[in-house]
Amino acid sequence: MSTAPAHGAGTGGPVPIYEGGDIEELCRIVGGRLSPHRLTVLGEQRLPGRFRAFHEGPVGLYDLAYGTPVRLLVRELPDFYNVILPQAGGGTVTVNGTALASPLSVAGPGDVVSMEWDPRAVNGALALSRRLVDDVLTVRLGDVPTRPLRFHRHQLDPADPAVRSWLALVHAFRLFLASPLAHHSDLGVRHFERLLADTLLDVQPHSWSGAAAGVSAGGGATAMLPSALRRAMTYCAEHADEAVSVSDIARAARVGVRTLREGFRTHLDTTPLAYLRRVRLDRVHHELTAIAEGRATGSVTEVACRWGFTHLGRFSAEYRRAYGRLPSDTSRGRPRLSTNGPGSGP
Repeated sequence: MSTAPAHGAGTGGPVPIYEGGDIEELCRIVGGRLSPHRLTVLGEQRLPGRFRAFHEGPVGLYDLAYGTPVRLLVRELPDFYNVILPQAGGGTVTVNGTALASPLSVAGPGDVVSMEWDPRAVNGALALSRRLVDDVLTVRLGDVPTRPLRFHRHQLDPADPAVRSWLALVHAFRLFLASPLAHHSDLGVRHFERLLADTLLDVQPHSWSGAAAGVSAGGGATAMLPSALRRAMTYCAEHADEAVSVSDIARAARVGVRTLREGFRTHLDTTPLAYLRRVRLDRVHHELTAIAEGRATGSVTEVACRWGFTHLGRFSAEYRRAYGRLPSDTSRGRPRLSTNGPGSGP
């Protein structure tokens, strides 16, 4: 495997991994970076080969030129999905014994891929890890997929407007990686990687297409599974002291936002954010009780703000509705309902 370092984002351009005329060394390096393969040279080498990385991570973006006529055979792709993006020259791609109309294609784990390239062929390669694709698929399904996603069609059709839009997104990713912003925003890069995986699943039919679209056998929306609801509730409990959005909860539950909201409404008769707010209110109540018993110190305001309640008037009213007394009554150990109005301060 190449000793060249993994390439991050925002460095201004591609990082050369290999340049030269040793075809066997190039084959070894590409095999270590992507997938082991058998290479047969079909003619004399005419141009130097090259292998460059624009980005490496859950999504890898490369370009590759062998510089000589070659035939490649990948007996079985490992745990990643490979999109071939022809840039120059010509060649052919065969997946699982079927010759494709053009090299613009996608294959995944378990697929057998053979390719032939002329000496001027230059191809981009977008490699998406199976872990990333499974993660994207898990959010759509509501649970971890039981088998790897398989694409029903390996040919990407550039006449399809959706496919053209996806290819433009790949190009935009390449430009973004070279920008100073990518260097300063690792989270932005991660979001872009996920966007590429998400949208590829939308434009190319695959073995989970129906389920991933949220459609049951009867044509209705997929119901939220109890396991997903438990994951959502656990996430709320473990992250109650953080800034949490409904999208964060949905991601943790591995469902879509719409399914999440429907699941909370059906099973708990509430909304995800209302449930999170009640979890936070319970944490406040627990701390105020500890203050009253002498096991902790602090003010009502400090405790409320620590758990995200910054509007103290609304907090007091909400607390009184939940516990039948004001928060200040709890912190002072008063057992009876205060006579102050619900809009009173803490």
